[in-house]
Amino acid sequence: MYKTKKHQKKSAERLREFQENGGLGVEPPTDVLLDRDLSWLEFNRRVLHEALDARTPLLERLKFLAIFSSNLDEFFMKRVGRLRGKVALDASADQSRQQLQRIREVVLSMLADQAEVLTKTLLPELTRHGIQLLTWEQLDDTQRATARDYFRRNVFPILTPLAVDPGHPFPFISNLSISLGIILRPPDSDERLFARLKVPDSLPQWLPLPDGDGRGPRQCFVRLRDVVSHNLADLFPGMSVLEVMPFRVTRNITVEQDEDESPESLVHMVEQELRQRRFERTVRLQYAPNASPSQVQLLLRKLDLTEADAYESPAELDYTGLFAIAGLNRPELRDPPWQPLMPSAFADEDDDVFAVIRQGDVLVHHPYESFDASVARFLRAAADDPKVLALKMTVYRVGSDTPFVDALIRAAEAGKQVACLVELTARMDERQNLYWARMLEKVGVHVVYGVVGLKTHAKTTLVVRQDDDGLRCYVHVGTGNYHVKTAKLYTDLGLFTCDPALTADVVDLFHYLTGRSRKQDYRKLLVAPVTMRRRFLEMIAREVEHQRAGRPAHITAKFNQLEDPAICEALVEASQAGLGIDLLIRGFCTLAPGIPGKTDNIRIVSVVGRFLEHSRIYHFRNGAKDPVDGEFYIGSADWMSRNLSDRVEAIAPIELRAHRERLWEIIQIQLRDHRQAWDLQPDGAYVQRTPPKDGDPNSPEVLGTHQTLMSLTRQRVSALLAERS
Repeated sequence: MYKTKKHQKKSAERLREFQENGGLGVEPPTDVLLDRDLSWLEFNRRVLHEALDARTPLLERLKFLAIFSSNLDEFFMKRVGRLRGKVALDASADQSRQQLQRIREVVLSMLADQAEVLTKTLLPELTRHGIQLLTWEQLDDTQRATARDYFRRNVFPILTPLAVDPGHPFPFISNLSISLGIILRPPDSDERLFARLKVPDSLPQWLPLPDGDGRGPRQCFVRLRDVVSHNLADLFPGMSVLEVMPFRVTRNITVEQDEDESPESLVHMVEQELRQRRFERTVRLQYAPNASPSQVQLLLRKLDLTEADAYESPAELDYTGLFAIAGLNRPELRDPPWQPLMPSAFADEDDDVFAVIRQGDVLVHHPYESFDASVARFLRAAADDPKVLALKMTVYRVGSDTPFVDALIRAAEAGKQVACLVELTARMDERQNLYWARMLEKVGVHVVYGVVGLKTHAKTTLVVRQDDDGLRCYVHVGTGNYHVKTAKLYTDLGLFTCDPALTADVVDLFHYLTGRSRKQDYRKLLVAPVTMRRRFLEMIAREVEHQRAGRPAHITAKFNQLEDPAICEALVEASQAGLGIDLLIRGFCTLAPGIPGKTDNIRIVSVVGRFLEHSRIYHFRNGAKDPVDGEFYIGSADWMSRNLSDRVEAIAPIELRAHRERLWEIIQIQLRDHRQAWDLQPDGAYVQRTPPKDGDPNSPEVLGTHQTLMSLTRQRVSALLAERS
């Protein structure tokens, strides 16, 4: 396709300025910038809306309430914790203080919406369908007897009441645990004594109870903390219980550490952080309605918090406990079940996986197509095939029940060269990754922890095989983690190839990750932090040149977050040149579209629904008459500074026309979506689209992205089966 000197020169100048100023010197105009934290909260508002939306099945609405709260927990642990740290270090940090106030105002409004939909809509609907979430006062005698028996058998032995007095210091309160603040009075005194009791988080937070009144089949539940609260006499015999206040504490999870070049020091650093994180400063106190003002003040004082850090939870203290209720076996109240289908290329289970890939690149789309029948099958084949000489893999998040570790162990025990890069610092997964790393080291796998100072976020697997016609490399490049559970919930893409140029790039990438290679150029692969930002800037500048020359030009990209200043500035300049830009961004976005004269040629859409949009697709028209003939890339990176500067990332070109057609189809379906799609406005707000009243019932406009792609996948599999029969 077209190549110009101008776009290379301009992108090189912008990149040099970016690097010389530590990433701070290249900024788009301030009037097109949106606040990152507030934009993230807007994303979580869209998640919450799935619970507010009456079109969402009942138990799925409950699930989205829990997801919203889980997301918010992580936001407080990461982002609010960071801001509070700035305020703590600098009393004059007015900007951070104001930011915390803005965050609080937004969060309080969303918490009110969350509580209202639960209490006024979802709980009555659950009751109507025979699912009752009861308070202790609502239990009948039989149910209370059952709850008391459960308490004495399963809860009482675990509990550890902790008194607070001159002889007993204020206890440590663990992150995200529910506690009871209890005021007691001795029988011979008017003294008010405080005690803290942790509700065990190792037990189900909603206790199932028998349907006591016999009015028909019902599923009844009561909160575990309610059971504990109403059986405190067993814990404090002879004492009067004056007050019981449920509360919950959130702690910061960011621990500042010095990095060292040795793997042993990195392991030690992660172990130390995991220990230290338990004791990080508190950033939020949640408490139930009608809480004791004196207890709230006591907790704020002891936890070094202010009134601004205290949040009354008007309905549920911890909505994540509702995941268990949302998972009840009530299919009529859930989304219709989806079982990922067999990818057409791997439809014959007897086929040699490597022979299939030799016939041509294979593109798979999860969760529409089976992760187990493609990615996991590829790993199993590599481990068990005697012709495979080496197996190398990057691991970012794999979960607790991954089959990949077994495959790597079998490969190592069979005498193959096996290397696994385990990213120990993957936030929230450090403990699991450390466990797997040690497990692999014990069986002789070469475990490495990546490049010092960089997280390895690339999703790549390399298989080296002695084929009949010579040594050949096979590669998988994906957009998502090697995680069997999220592969059924997240949308991701994967490319299998034995293209010599691309596999040679992946060989070089692993040499960079496991050795001391400092390779700065790659044939086809875009690699961060060495080439990716520069190549993206060059391609954006190239589209501008096409636009000015009157050739077909357009940028369409789908990813999770947009924040990188250099990329944002380049997009603003491209829009000012008249270039059309469509961005499908699921999460936060710091670039405002639709600003006259600056970003009015940029459209930004977010799709939120049944599956979490996680795939990354980048498309550049590049002068092609047919957009399918433009350039397509998939991979692990978003357009964020951390992805382009602070992580090892890999993005691969998609070259087969049939695969490019499929990527274009995915993009166009999402752009047409009027069921799950939201349009970002210039002021940072999002407006949900409305399906056309007279639209085709089978169109993306009416069905939405996920239902449309499920239907298309079924049609493809049916057509394949019909062809083979």
